[in-house]
Amino acid sequence: MEKLQFWVNDALHEVAGVSTNLTLLNYLRYHADLPGTKEGCAEGDCGACSVVLLDKDGDEGAYRAVNSCLLFLPAVHGRRIYTVEGLAKNGELHPVQEAMVRNLGSQCGYCTPGFVMTLFEACYRDDMDGPWQLDDQLCGNLCRCTGYRPIRAAGKEVSGLRPKDHFHEALSAESFETSEVQYSEKEQRFWRPNSFESLFALLAEQPQAKIIAGATDLALEYTKFHRALPLLVSIEGLQELKVLSCDNKGWTIGAGVTLSRLEMAVANRLPALENMLRYFASRQIKNRATVGGNIVNASPIGDLAPVFLALDARFHLRSAQGTREVSSDEFFLDYRKTALQEGEIFEAVFIPHKDAYANSYKVSKRKEMDISAVAAGLALCRDADGKITEARFGFGGMAATPKRADGAEKALLGRKLTAGTIRASLAALESDFAPMTDHRGTSWYRQKVAKNFLLGFFEEAMKNEAAQTIRAGALAHPEVRV
Repeated sequence: MEKLQFWVNDALHEVAGVSTNLTLLNYLRYHADLPGTKEGCAEGDCGACSVVLLDKDGDEGAYRAVNSCLLFLPAVHGRRIYTVEGLAKNGELHPVQEAMVRNLGSQCGYCTPGFVMTLFEACYRDDMDGPWQLDDQLCGNLCRCTGYRPIRAAGKEVSGLRPKDHFHEALSAESFETSEVQYSEKEQRFWRPNSFESLFALLAEQPQAKIIAGATDLALEYTKFHRALPLLVSIEGLQELKVLSCDNKGWTIGAGVTLSRLEMAVANRLPALENMLRYFASRQIKNRATVGGNIVNASPIGDLAPVFLALDARFHLRSAQGTREVSSDEFFLDYRKTALQEGEIFEAVFIPHKDAYANSYKVSKRKEMDISAVAAGLALCRDADGKITEARFGFGGMAATPKRADGAEKALLGRKLTAGTIRASLAALESDFAPMTDHRGTSWYRQKVAKNFLLGFFEEAMKNEAAQTIRAGALAHPEVRV
């Protein structure tokens, strides 16, 4: 493929001779003469670079705000992108822009285009039915001048408005481009296969290639550390990896499912997972980041792994030879090392239905959009007499890998949840982990937070004696109790 083709503000762009590592942000600013999109942090924290992709959600399209600083240009081949320059039509501002002006939502103006594009997504969403969703929509945008009150007021006016304009019409008319992409420039190559056969042939030819989906983490290698990524293989064209279903056996979640799509699907149905996703990251990150990417990254402080450990998830791994299943307990082998073998990809997560009480927790230096100091997914199964038949306590930030608290679990088996068994489990937890001290927290702090998670979970579980299908209460951010 000699050229990349995509649409920006409904104008066709054909691009050749650019690096496969060129970000959409830098293309817009320095190649397309669209400088309204700004660079602030170059790591997806500030939201100044936010643009909107027209994506596919079920049978209809959906606008999704994304960080253009983390999006490699070849990944938008065949896609439609909208920037702040493309919203006003025939001299009239878009309702989002009007609301920002009316509510005095801008001072220096540097962050304003990013806020406008984030609220543009909110404007066309049909699920903005609570104030927390507006907070979630805006938490990925920083403003140091205006303050959030007038911006939030503008957002409240336009969220879920869905005006009957040409943007609304495009939602049902547009289809997502899934054609195969093979783009190269000098020694750099970007592939987007649309079949497993093509994918595994590429991996056999180039085993050192980096597999990407949203690339919200890997892109930092380029934007922050200036390391070239010469061989990239995108799995976005593999529709099989986007399966998201629930049947009488359990949930199947494809590796390519974005976190925002998963969050919507499990709302009020799998709250232990929903609660963690709410505080996982910004809306822009969740619109690109995928389930498989978070798990394969194998970070000891990744937020999904503790919840999957608690929910007894099984991971499906696929290669040219077929598919095999590995329990979540056996997947994380060592620091950043997993059970994936050469030529194998992460295909899906399966979560079985169980009668249990479950919850998830996270503590970080700020409430939203921050890396965990400690995260936990906790689940209890009890029989008709109230005796504990299974306990699964998954923790992140407590070891070199996401890990279960074996001692704390064993202290409960065959017993009822009483003050005595709780004390025994909390005491055993002290021997389960020896966490490190770093800039996010000391070893002592992490031990206390983990204990506090467990104690709070026990208190909640005692108030919910009846066995329930996997569920959770509200996500808490408890302070350390000494």
